[in-house]
Amino acid sequence: MLNRLIHIFAMGMLIFNLSGCFLFVAGVAGGAGTAIWLSGKLTQEFHATYPETINAAKSALQALGLKIVKETHEQQITQIKGLYSDGREMWIDIHRVTENSSKVEVRVGAISPDKGAASNILRKIQSYLSWQSFLDVNGLQSA
Repeated sequence: MLNRLIHIFAMGMLIFNLSGCFLFVAGVAGGAGTAIWLSGKLTQEFHATYPETINAAKSALQALGLKIVKETHEQQITQIKGLYSDGREMWIDIHRVTENSSKVEVRVGAISPDKGAASNILRKIQSYLSWQSFLDVNGLQSA
């Protein structure tokens, strides 16, 4: 009887040990997935108010012919989800940094991020913000 209890205890410890290793490996794999996700985002800070940056992002997407699927607004962050011209998913996160500056993060493609496409979107947002800044400096209003 004692021999049987020792075997059961040893088997329990073995199973416990193996499950711990499995959880460790699963955690490492999950962390690597997060690192890949974050590395696919392009980030740029703009000297523009939060509302101006949101409007510029939406105008840029419209000018590029990209479809907006969902918009989520919170006090300090707005996320725009959409589809790139070839059907890949894209995400634009706009963060309020200060009263007059915003940070924009762009990602195109869920599995393999396309930094070229993300850069194209960022450049278009920048062009709209530059144009808005030009209008503001010269006392003009945008159409």
